[in-house]
Amino acid sequence: MPYAEITGWGKCLPPAIMTNNDLATFMDTSDEWIFSRTGMRERRISHVDVDELAYVAAERAIACAGLEANDIDGIIFGTTTPTTLAPNCASYVQKKLGNKNAAAMDLNSACCSFLFALSNATALIKNQVMKKVLVIGAEKLSWAVDWSNRNVAVLFGDGAGAVVVEATDEPVGVLSSKMGCYGDVRESLAIDNFGSGFDRTANTYSHVTWNFDGQEIFKRATRGMVLATEDVLAKANMTAEDIDVVVPHQANLRIIEAVAKRLNTPMEKVMVNVERYANTSAATIPVALCEALERGMITPGANVAIPAFGAGLTWGAAFVKWGQRVTPVSSSSVELPANDKSALELIKPYLDIAEKHQK
Repeated sequence: MPYAEITGWGKCLPPAIMTNNDLATFMDTSDEWIFSRTGMRERRISHVDVDELAYVAAERAIACAGLEANDIDGIIFGTTTPTTLAPNCASYVQKKLGNKNAAAMDLNSACCSFLFALSNATALIKNQVMKKVLVIGAEKLSWAVDWSNRNVAVLFGDGAGAVVVEATDEPVGVLSSKMGCYGDVRESLAIDNFGSGFDRTANTYSHVTWNFDGQEIFKRATRGMVLATEDVLAKANMTAEDIDVVVPHQANLRIIEAVAKRLNTPMEKVMVNVERYANTSAATIPVALCEALERGMITPGANVAIPAFGAGLTWGAAFVKWGQRVTPVSSSSVELPANDKSALELIKPYLDIAEKHQK
């Protein structure tokens, strides 16, 4: 049975930056208030749809692996904010890449989407269904955020990341994984009026609202991420001391620190970039993987733990044995279309809707 090595990686962050001070121009908040509670300073706001962000990240990941688009025989796109429900976003990426061979599917497990997609890609390779799979995590949460809700609006941003997973005889890649869900408290993190279960003819439909129970989320998130990490390490005959790098979901610095503490892992082993990008949901882990490699945190043969949680409340973790290559084979010249708007200008239509809803 083959293993599934991560051979390519790429990220795409839109250029428009929204700082905490920008948020303070239209809501009762401050940089100190946000940073002290979340560890966030800024986030990106996209001027393009989520599938375009994903395409650019995908091009970069494929180039990094030294492959051509048609070498890919599977595309799994993890997202909570698809541009279209039908057709799926993975087929858009396939078309933009010029790929003629790949099966294309979307997966939605909120912030766990990339982790779950990576586990599924690994299983498909191990079962010899596919040989080279493109795994994407991308979000345009600026579209879905309730910009009138301070507890939600400060937390999220847009972005995309992708990896290429290839069949190999070497014992590398995801060697163990665990996926779960606390469905009994699924309403603690929910977009209340988004989906076919809600009346799209109602006057409030265009204004998305959120249910966000921070205390319940913190409790379940830390528990799920720790239990899942301990599980995957035990399956791999490892302990927390054997881990070289932890690349967690970047939801909130407090959650990341709590997970590290319970795993007895020093923070210098933990990849953190939540200050720059906030929570990009499905995109946090692949973007963080890219930046951990850029920083030299992931070295050849490194033991990498990847815990995550998301709405649902989904949770999980993977243990990854990294291969020998930690630098790109090649690079891509693909870029996003030019943007001439500030982050505040990009979200103004959503602010107008929120203001209208409040009247």
